[in-house]
Amino acid sequence: MDAETAEFVKSGFLGAVPFARTLGVQFLEIDYGRAVMRLPDSADHHNHVGGPHAGAMFTLGESASGAIIIGTFGDRLDRSVPLAVKADIRYHKLAMGDLTAEARLSRSRAEILAELDAGGRPEFDVDVELRTDDGTVTGSMSVTWTLKPSKADDPENG
Repeated sequence: MDAETAEFVKSGFLGAVPFARTLGVQFLEIDYGRAVMRLPDSADHHNHVGGPHAGAMFTLGESASGAIIIGTFGDRLDRSVPLAVKADIRYHKLAMGDLTAEARLSRSRAEILAELDAGGRPEFDVDVELRTDDGTVTGSMSVTWTLKPSKADDPENG
C-alpha cells in the first residue's frame, strides 16, 4: 500500500472510531491484509491487577482487525458495508506496559471479493496476536467480518 493510501486508512479509521481515539490507539504499520497497532500504557486503562483492562485489549485487537477491512476493502465500501459478526478473545498472560496488536486477514482479498461479486455476503476471519514490547504473547483474538452488500447491490432488495 502506498503512503497516501496508508494515511487515508489511518485518518479514516481514527475519524470513524472515536473510542479508539479516546484510548489513544496508534498505527504502527498498515498494509493490505495486515495491520499493526499499539495501545500505550496508561493508568487510566488499568484493571485491578495493574495491566490493561480486558476491554482495552479487546478494543486494540478489534481496531487492528477493522483497520485491515478499511485498508483492504476501502475501494468497495461504496457497494458494501463491513460488519463484525463475532469475536473471540483469549487472554494468555498478564500484559504489562505498552501493547501491540498484529492482525492478519485469513483469506485473500480476491477470494472474498469474488464471493461478493457473485452476489454473496462473504464472511471471513481476521486473526490478531496481542503482545508486549518484549514479544510476550499476552492474548489472541479472531474477529469474523462480513461485507454486507449495499441496498442497491443486495439481491434480497430486488
